[in-house]
Amino acid sequence: MTFWSKLFKNKQTAKAGTDQLTFKQRLSALRNLPEFFKLVWQTSPSLTIANAVLRILKSATPVAILYVGKLIIDQVVQISLGKQSISSNHLWKLVVIEFGLAILSDVLNRSITLMDSLLGDLFSNHTSVKIIEHAATLDLDQFENSAFYDKMERARQQTVGRTVLLSQVLSQLQDLITMGFLAAGLMVFNPWLIIILLVAIIPAFLGEAYFNDQSYSLNRRQTPERRELDYVRFLGASDETAKEVKIFNLSNFITSRFRELSNKFYQANRALIIRRSVWGSLFSILGSAGYYSAFVFIILKAVNGKITIGDLTFLAGSFRQLRTLLEGILNRFTSVSQGAMYLSDFFEFFEIKSQIVTSEKARVFPNPILQGFTFENVGYKYINSENWANRHLNFTLNVGEKLALVGENGAGKTTLVKLLARLYEPTEGRILLDGYDLREYNINDLRMQIGIIFQDYLRYQMTIAQNIAAGNIIEKENRELIKNSAKQSFANVFIEEFKNNYDQQLGRRFNEGVELSGGQWQKIALARAYMRDAQLMILDEPTAALDARAEYEVFQRFVELTKGRTSVLISHRFSTVRMADRILVLDKGELLEMGSHEELLQQNGKYAELFQLQAKGYQ
Repeated sequence: MTFWSKLFKNKQTAKAGTDQLTFKQRLSALRNLPEFFKLVWQTSPSLTIANAVLRILKSATPVAILYVGKLIIDQVVQISLGKQSISSNHLWKLVVIEFGLAILSDVLNRSITLMDSLLGDLFSNHTSVKIIEHAATLDLDQFENSAFYDKMERARQQTVGRTVLLSQVLSQLQDLITMGFLAAGLMVFNPWLIIILLVAIIPAFLGEAYFNDQSYSLNRRQTPERRELDYVRFLGASDETAKEVKIFNLSNFITSRFRELSNKFYQANRALIIRRSVWGSLFSILGSAGYYSAFVFIILKAVNGKITIGDLTFLAGSFRQLRTLLEGILNRFTSVSQGAMYLSDFFEFFEIKSQIVTSEKARVFPNPILQGFTFENVGYKYINSENWANRHLNFTLNVGEKLALVGENGAGKTTLVKLLARLYEPTEGRILLDGYDLREYNINDLRMQIGIIFQDYLRYQMTIAQNIAAGNIIEKENRELIKNSAKQSFANVFIEEFKNNYDQQLGRRFNEGVELSGGQWQKIALARAYMRDAQLMILDEPTAALDARAEYEVFQRFVELTKGRTSVLISHRFSTVRMADRILVLDKGELLEMGSHEELLQQNGKYAELFQLQAKGYQ
């Protein structure tokens, strides 16, 4: 199929999930512009107004300079012919006026560039904040969905560079006003010049529109693989991955994968760029032919004495600038519609809504909790998964009880505590708190009453105080609470050895940062859990990097500190698990056994089997 047949073919309506967009869809994307300008206005009303005013002033300068130039040339010709009535003083006044207009034009250009730069930085910051804020409202299972990640990545990309769209749209308006002045002069002289201009420019516009569509579709298709490319680049050059890359000699593997992906992108982009360049050259030749046809027409008029030399320069200059402006407007139109299409990605991200929301008539969270948490036939299945992570869970976590979860990897222990913290919503069944569905309570109140540390806790590249305060960030200035939390997790022992104590920067990413051992990081993470005076404490295997003695001491302290409070702990060490009041044994997501350490040993079931296996390892 030829380029022109593709270009003028009546495209089929794009199906949901496809990457090819129709011309109609591209035009409809312009409806994103009002919402875009609303964001720009929110960023800085004063800079937005200043930018618009400067551009309006700039739009009048080209025609003014051309007209003054015409007057200057006509004056020079008259003086050169020896006409006594013509004064040279008037000529020099015109030169001064043109000089002033040139300076004004340059100042306006620089001022517009300055405004664009300032507004661009502010807009990037404003939209980045909005993405962070919106991401915080979404559900955990949405972050575990690759399709969601693609949308978020495309939205994140729009926070940088979308101010180019602002500049383009304002430039369109500026150039349209300028064209209005220039076109008026050409229309008075000969309307056919405008027709020639359109015939010369429109093919180039259609070509740019076609190739912009192709470029957008290509970039959209490549989003998942580009995320992989960024990830491979991170693996190959990061302090977090360096030791494994070296010890496992992964450098060649990572380099090979990066080269394979990057070359694939290069080949796809190269083919498109070459086609665009070839067709662009042909369209440029066509535009030049139209321009010089009009130029010859104007010259003949001047040679025949029907217009002055000044008129010739004014008309030729007007036509040349009109051609440049029209090319810019048409090409920029495709870029604007292209940018508007990318804006769709940005706004689509904000259309994603959380499924875990607070009821409009939320119940007041009980303080204290009277009955505890009850699981009634609770089951959970991950998105796009055929298997159940948890199923048929029926038990009660009583007030003040210490419950341990035991099971092999993948048994559903972490999923269960995420359901308890309402990070996930049950796929089936329900969880009750004091006899009412957990969904009836305010979700923020619920989570404020839960102190939880997961096994994959974050190691923030911040100060020690900030790392600990992350457990209850509204208390980030409460140094006494931070220190007390550190004491409860035994982190104070090594913190006090640092010169800067709680102001010590952690991590190697920033100046004067120090790296902690795995055990030290875990104690910092544990301190976060103690930042809250929570009614429910959950420790999801947070002591894996500690030796047996250190873990025993941590859990002994945990038992002491949580007296009278409900708690859940997950650990593979049975010396720790036996401290719990009851032990819940999970197998393939389902409740297999439940009871105290002694009761489960007497049952001689799964728990007894796992306990004996671990005991043999210490013999």
